[in-house]
Amino acid sequence: MGLNETMKINLEHDREQEVRTIIKEVYLALTIKGYDPISQIVGYIMSGDPTYITSYDSARSKIVRVERDELLEELLKNYIKTL
Repeated sequence: MGLNETMKINLEHDREQEVRTIIKEVYLALTIKGYDPISQIVGYIMSGDPTYITSYDSARSKIVRVERDELLEELLKNYIKTL
């Protein structure tokens, strides 16, 4: 890239990637601790109660950094890609 070209930063893509990473990490932490990760994540999204998410590996503190509508949006986008 030359000095006369402008680099474009895609913050939306970065945020989507961050949300995806958090979902994966939370899913893994729930699985390791023996929970049904789908049920637990759905419970959290529906209620907003972070106690549905284990504190193991900081999963609870990670998931509360993401708005529940962002979680739902990312999950839906990825589900639709599989259709």
